[in-house]
Parts: sequence; C-alpha cells; structure tokens
Amino acid sequence: MTPQTLHAQAVPMVRAEGLVKNFGHLEVLKGIDVEVQKGEVVCLIGASGSGKSTFLRCINQLEKANGGRLWVEDQRVGYKLKGNKLHEQTDSEVCRDRAHIGMVFQHFNLFPHLTVMENLLEAPRRVLKQRDADIRERALGLLRQVGLEDKASSYPRQLSGGQQQRVAIARALCMEPKLMLFDEPTSALDPELVGDVLKVMRDLAKSGMTMIVVTHEMGFARDVADRIIFMHQGRIIEDGPAREVLGNPRHERTQAFLASVR
Repeated sequence: MTPQTLHAQAVPMVRAEGLVKNFGHLEVLKGIDVEVQKGEVVCLIGASGSGKSTFLRCINQLEKANGGRLWVEDQRVGYKLKGNKLHEQTDSEVCRDRAHIGMVFQHFNLFPHLTVMENLLEAPRRVLKQRDADIRERALGLLRQVGLEDKASSYPRQLSGGQQQRVAIARALCMEPKLMLFDEPTSALDPELVGDVLKVMRDLAKSGMTMIVVTHEMGFARDVADRIIFMHQGRIIEDGPAREVLGNPRHERTQAFLASVR
C-alpha cells in the first residue's frame, strides 16, 4: 500500500473544529468538534432545534458557518488554498464541491414537472456535463436498487411519499457521491411507508457509503449506525458506539431524551 493510499484512508471524511453557526442573535451551533471516518454511519439524534440539521447544511454549504473550521476530506469547506493564502470559494467552486455530497431531505424536493428518470438525469447532465446515454444505465440500476425500476416514466405526483423518498435517494446516488447526508428522511412519511425507505438506507450502509443521518428512528440507529451523536442546544453532549449510547447513555440529557422517544 502506497503512502498516498495510507494518507487517503487516514483522512476523515468530515472534520469539524469549533464550528459555530448563528442566525442573527440565535446561536444554533456552539462549537462543534467531531470527526466522521470514511465508511462510517453516524446518526445524529436530539430534540428539534438542537442543531442537527444545521450541521448537515453547513457540511453541504447550504449554510455558511460563522466560526470554527470544517473539512470534507482534505478540502476546507468554503475556502480554497491559493498559494499560501485561504480565499473564499466562488459560487461555482461551492457547486463543484457540493456535487460530491448527496443530500436527502425530509420533503423529497423532486422536480414535479419531470419524470422519475428525468429527475435522476438532471444533475449529472447539468453539473457533471455527462451525456444522457452515459447516465441512463446507472440511473436504471439505481431505480432497480430502490425497487422502482417500473416507475421510471412516472411523475412524482403519481408516487406515494415512500416511493418519492426512494427516488430522492436514487437521484442523490446518481451523482456518485463520496458522502451521503440524510435529514430526517422518514419523518414526513406515513408509518407504513417508513420501512421501505429504511431498507434502502440499510443496504446503502452495507455497501460502505459514508453516511450522516439525522433521525428519530431509534431502531434504525441501533441496527445500522456505527456511532450515535446526541446533540442538545447546539452542542454535542454524547458521542459513542450506537448500542452503548442507546443502551447505557451516560449523560442525563441523553437519558431523558431517549426515555421520551421510547
């Protein structure tokens, strides 16, 4: 194994140091320090308003941090090294970096005027400048993977919520991302539709994809996550192996939260 390969494996997929995010006078992230290794599945849990979704949005540069530092692999988020100086990235540089990070939202965000197949083709076509002929086979394979190959010509309005979310996952994967972010992907679904979406996420985790998942699905977190991070009022309160955090939480705030969701 070459030194370059060893270095690539040693670099975390995500690293935050003292990350701060404010919305006006409201401090939402109050100094987040965390690393996520390549191939890890990390679930973020905590009450609404604890900063979980904001942290994901900072990773994907949908929000700009007000302090601290954040990296995805070797790339400092929001900045580019030119010579010996850091410069803020241009909008086009931000879009280029974001193309390598898949994000699935609570509300599917599919283009309603495009078919399922067209939804999958759109970003690789426009952002990666790939030809439809090169993307289509990959897109069909992903639809097969999420159990929706027969829906390629359907429009989002013709699908159930669970089917739309599975299309959203396939669409994100069509960009061949190195990191997947999930922001409460099942919270808008009827209970009977949740299982199909979680199965797709379980299969994705088994494939070795690095995943950071904001979720209230404790069964999924217990079964799939390598680590669980509990956030409270903008801070990381507890971080450890999934079964340890869920089965024997150390912090009283974690204990109280888990008691409330059970």
